[in-house]
Parts: sequence; structure tokens; C-alpha cells
Amino acid sequence: MNVAKWLLLMVLALPFLELAAFIAVAAAIGFGWALVLVLAGSLTGAFILRHAGGSHIARVRVALGEGSFTALQADRHGGLVLFAGILLLIPGFITDAVAVFLLFAALWRTVAGSAQPAPNDGVVDLPPEQWHQVPDPSLPNRRHDDRN
Repeated sequence: MNVAKWLLLMVLALPFLELAAFIAVAAAIGFGWALVLVLAGSLTGAFILRHAGGSHIARVRVALGEGSFTALQADRHGGLVLFAGILLLIPGFITDAVAVFLLFAALWRTVAGSAQPAPNDGVVDLPPEQWHQVPDPSLPNRRHDDRN
């Protein structure tokens, strides 16, 4: 079997696996608490999609509109957060467990990425007191200032 057939089989089997997981959790902690956990997971997914996913979707649209795929590669952990939010929105314990794993992976990449030095891309950040604007003589002066 190729990968597409396995993926289709897993997507078709997922509702039955989620139902079996829900029954097992409900038997262990009670139906009410299991339902509260499923609803809390879905609300958390909606919260993640609303706050973290919205800006990532906008960046993906801009990057695809410009044809710049390097911007998408630089923001891979945003894609993980977006996918985790979608998985959390789907009710069930299996998808929630995968989503929590993806959120921890995104958090780990963010923390590990901030610990490494910034790449030398030719940009120098200076505090505001260390720079001043120099007018370019090749550009026409479009400022009509009466303060002089």
C-alpha cells in the first residue's frame, strides 16, 4: 500500500479511534469530566486559531501572493501552531494529544531558536540616539515645510 492509502485509512478510522478513546477516558474519570475535557480542548483550539493562527494565515497569504517561499520556511513554528489549533478544534483525545505534542515542538523550536545568535544578514540595529536621517540628494525634496 502506498502512503495515500494509509493516510485515507487513518482518516476514516480516526472517528472510531476517537470514540474508543472517549469511552475509555469516560470509564476512567466519568462521562461528565470526559465531556468537559473534550470541550476544553475544542475551546483551546478556537483560542489558538483566533490569536496565533490569524496572523500566521495572513503571513502565508502575503508570502504566497509575492511568490516568496523563504518567508514560509522561516516561520515553520507558526505552521505547527496553526495545525495544532486545528487538531485541538476537532473533538477527541487522540487529536488533542497530537496537538499538545505539536505545541510543545513549536515551543521548543522557539526557545531553541532564540538561544542561538542571530544570523549576519547585513542589518545593523541601532538605538534611536545613535542614528540620524541623511537626505538623499538624488531625490526631489517633496517636503514643503514652513518651519525654516
